[in-house]
Amino acid sequence: MITRKLGRRYANEGETPAWADGAWITGQADASMAAGPVVLTAAIAPMSEGGIHDYYSNGDYWWPNPDTSDGLPYIRRDGESNPGNFDSHRVLLRSMRTHVANLSAAYQLTGHEAYARKAVQLLQAFFLHEDTLMHPHLLYAQAIPGICSGRGIGIIDTLHLIDVPLAVEALRGSEAMTEPIYEGLQRWFASYLHWMKTHPNGIEEMNADNNHGVCWLVQASVFSWFTGDETMLHFCRERFKTSLLPGQMAPDGSFPRELARTKPYGYSIFVMDNMVTLCHVLSIPEDNLWNYELPDGRSIRLGLDFLVPYISDKAAWPYPPDVEHDEGWPAQVSSLLFAGLALGRPEYISLWQRLDRSPVDAEVRRNIAIRQPLLWV
Repeated sequence: MITRKLGRRYANEGETPAWADGAWITGQADASMAAGPVVLTAAIAPMSEGGIHDYYSNGDYWWPNPDTSDGLPYIRRDGESNPGNFDSHRVLLRSMRTHVANLSAAYQLTGHEAYARKAVQLLQAFFLHEDTLMHPHLLYAQAIPGICSGRGIGIIDTLHLIDVPLAVEALRGSEAMTEPIYEGLQRWFASYLHWMKTHPNGIEEMNADNNHGVCWLVQASVFSWFTGDETMLHFCRERFKTSLLPGQMAPDGSFPRELARTKPYGYSIFVMDNMVTLCHVLSIPEDNLWNYELPDGRSIRLGLDFLVPYISDKAAWPYPPDVEHDEGWPAQVSSLLFAGLALGRPEYISLWQRLDRSPVDAEVRRNIAIRQPLLWV
């Protein structure tokens, strides 16, 4: 059984937190009320080896080979996203997540059943209806034409699904979220989590030594929290302490593998955002990751001490600018809010409030995993 919930950990029950913009939340939800069904089967992936219910995408930085007549095999250009790659399933998944998060946050704020009914309709269509559901695996994610039909690295594509369990929990009190629907959603996420931790693609991604390994653990943490898998939650806490911190963070609090990329600024924000999410999800009184330190002082606090000054003043960033989308950063990431609340750092919350909460750059939006922080706190 789930022993705790994330919801309203920092606010009095029934009150809107001071940092939350209720008008913005309901405005987003009102726009989402007009959304039609958002399902994977609405887009056919012509190069996929799977069926219409199987998620498919291409690796971002892979391009047609200029030296071959058919463009195969694709070649890699790190940091340069190919606009011609198939990303319709990724867009549909994120769109569903965004609408569900918007509607569930507004329901949590107002109690209006119309928001809940719409959110549940979207959830049923994407996860439960036989004709339109997505199969709970990512066999064909981030495929590379001419090289492979899918890769473990593709599991990062479902990072945006972490909003969904929190949205479902926010809907528990509604008439629309019946017990059979709730249990069906739990079964879907339990099946996906099982695939993530047992399939070779999932195991490969779990062992990745950069932001991909971090994002695997974020998903595993949220999905095990939602499905009541306490064994997996314990595994995730231990992996944070014994693998992620010692294996990826430098003594100064930076993440060298992200700094070595062609987008060091965006990747540094991205990995720290997800490391903070792990602390938020996994911390319990007897194992508080917010306060955990390695013997040499490496910790989430040290990571924040390194990065937050450069979020506050980007001009001080001492590393090269990102080769693409540099102008879109920084944007409003939930890590500043979560860390500000958990660590008693109001300046983090003030910085979070000053940043752009609705960036227009598609890649920046794609690299922000949480759309409605109200669901999480």
